[in-house]
Amino acid sequence: MNQFPKKLQQKLEERKANNALRQLDSQNALIDFSSNDYLGFAISEAIFNSIHEFLIGHNIKQNGATGSRLLSGNHHLYNIVENIIADFHNSESALVFNSGYDANIGFFSSVPQRDDVILYDEYIHASIRDGIKLSNAKTYKFKHNDLDALDKLLLRHSELVSKSHQDIYVVTESVFSMDGDSPNLDAICQISKKYNAFLVVDEAHAIGVFGERGVGLVQKLNLEKDVFARLVTYGKAMGCHGAAILGNETLKQYLINFSRSFIYTTALPPHALATIHSSYNELITTKNRERLHKNIQYFKAEIIKNNLQNHFIKSDSPIHCCIISGNKKVKLIAKNLQKHGFNLKPILSPTVTKKEERLRFCLHSYNSKKEITEVLKLLATFVK
Repeated sequence: MNQFPKKLQQKLEERKANNALRQLDSQNALIDFSSNDYLGFAISEAIFNSIHEFLIGHNIKQNGATGSRLLSGNHHLYNIVENIIADFHNSESALVFNSGYDANIGFFSSVPQRDDVILYDEYIHASIRDGIKLSNAKTYKFKHNDLDALDKLLLRHSELVSKSHQDIYVVTESVFSMDGDSPNLDAICQISKKYNAFLVVDEAHAIGVFGERGVGLVQKLNLEKDVFARLVTYGKAMGCHGAAILGNETLKQYLINFSRSFIYTTALPPHALATIHSSYNELITTKNRERLHKNIQYFKAEIIKNNLQNHFIKSDSPIHCCIISGNKKVKLIAKNLQKHGFNLKPILSPTVTKKEERLRFCLHSYNSKKEITEVLKLLATFVK
């Protein structure tokens, strides 16, 4: 059948007209300012070799998981890895999911119940938004990192739910993926406790980067006992695949029984679990985190040196975004930087709000000062 639905074709044509059509690009050998591999773990030969040694040492020669974890796929490595994760993150339990997207879909579609209330930051990740859509809860967004707006929403809804015995969930990220900034987690914890709300924090871009050994921002601030659930993912600084939800043992049992993205999917294969295991071991001894933070500080200094501070969103994370309004313009500047050997990707609307299109710089432990200096000097000439 060669026909294609006209409505779908029209949507594609609209994307093309707005310079917003997404396409898959092949990997390239350009200087990396684009990937989420903040610590270089994804390309670490040492981790690659340790995974192989671990699998051989445990006589594991299995390619696939063979089924879901509730059927035949619950390999004994799951118990080992989940115990390591829980211990590392000072959590009562950990439950591994196949990806951060699966974890957020599974959590938010099953935990908040009908007529419960979810209050979420307006810049929350798409996977959380999709999970929320699958729930039967009432949902309200608050202005990005605005504590007063959150407090007012909690005050309004706490009075309503107290009469109906419903629950309130407050949702934020410790590092926002499209801005690179962070909320005042201490204050959000206090506000949530004041109204007896359950706080959920997505730590995808904080794990491996912040805190001693890369435990994340929640733990760095000693807030893990005040957070109902944390999401940690392994496709960013950890350089591998999968995710975990951290919480108490009752939450773990609930998710095993009611989270559809956990129940109805083939489990991760042993090799993926061994990779998570090896990456956690590497976090304990690596010096790459210190190198990363030195690069972050150097990048921020070079922003000021090139008079670009009015273009960049303030950030202390590896993510730094230069606002360049308009899909056409930001794509052109990204292409020019790529021609000079730098791998940078434009972030277009509708992924971000129109007129807030941007170049998203991802910094790594392996970026050199020379590379940082050159790319920002070039950017300054293109922006001006």
